[in-house]
Amino acid sequence: MRMKRRLPTLPLILAAGVLLAGCHTVKTLVPPNLRAPASADDPLKQAQQRLLDASPCCSSFADFSYQDMLPWQPQAYTLGSGSSVANINGTHSYFLAFRLPDDAKLPYRVAFKSELNGRWLKSSYLFAPTVVLLDSGFQPIGADDVGLCEHMGWSDASSGAFGAYTVSSKQARYLLIYSSADQQKGKTYWEQSPTTFSAQPTATSMPSLDMSASGTFGVPHGPDGTIWVGMMNATYAKAVDNAICKKPPKGDGLLNSLRTALPWGGNGGSKQGANTGTDPATAKAKES
Repeated sequence: MRMKRRLPTLPLILAAGVLLAGCHTVKTLVPPNLRAPASADDPLKQAQQRLLDASPCCSSFADFSYQDMLPWQPQAYTLGSGSSVANINGTHSYFLAFRLPDDAKLPYRVAFKSELNGRWLKSSYLFAPTVVLLDSGFQPIGADDVGLCEHMGWSDASSGAFGAYTVSSKQARYLLIYSSADQQKGKTYWEQSPTTFSAQPTATSMPSLDMSASGTFGVPHGPDGTIWVGMMNATYAKAVDNAICKKPPKGDGLLNSLRTALPWGGNGGSKQGANTGTDPATAKAKES
């Protein structure tokens, strides 16, 4: 007598249930790189709190170590957890300290590029540098908040928030880079709108990622991030000199500008006949 084989019904039922549950929840699953942040301010607030809680190592310009030479071309430095913290004028800040090259021809420019800290523009921020130029006795002879301007080039090297500082003093020996209270509260103009994200799926669609084709956005400054620092090179000079620092003024349009700059003929042309193809001598001959 042949016995019928019994199918493992319970495992199949459990597997089917898992698949059905997966089909039900797939509408709410979003790839990590497309997930909106829980709160746009969370990363910045957390970074600010970490900096506030850190114990400063230095408060006098003579306390810093200036062993590292300013690079001959921009190099990347990541400031954040694990970096030393200074207390300058009552403000906590991560910092970089360099000695300046003795054989550099004056004046020369120091290049800066700050990278966006975050995957989402709406929740990203920038480390905005403040520079202090010091003499051999560690006395300040110049200080400035470096303005950052956006430039989107054809490569990562030519894309980011760029700035520059000119060294022209013969007494300059050291350069301290930190972020002042004003810098940490500021913003950098960005000629892109932040991506908007719809986390609520509909019955027939997944959560959507809406890109804005135009607009502007102010990227806030934060206490940490990656910043490139070094002597100006050709790539950075082109980016700095062509960067966008603010919204350009609204003009009358290219066509109107061309009409104003170039002769067009017709009623608005020259009275000498240069725009009609007829010179005065020919016109006189036709009249006779």
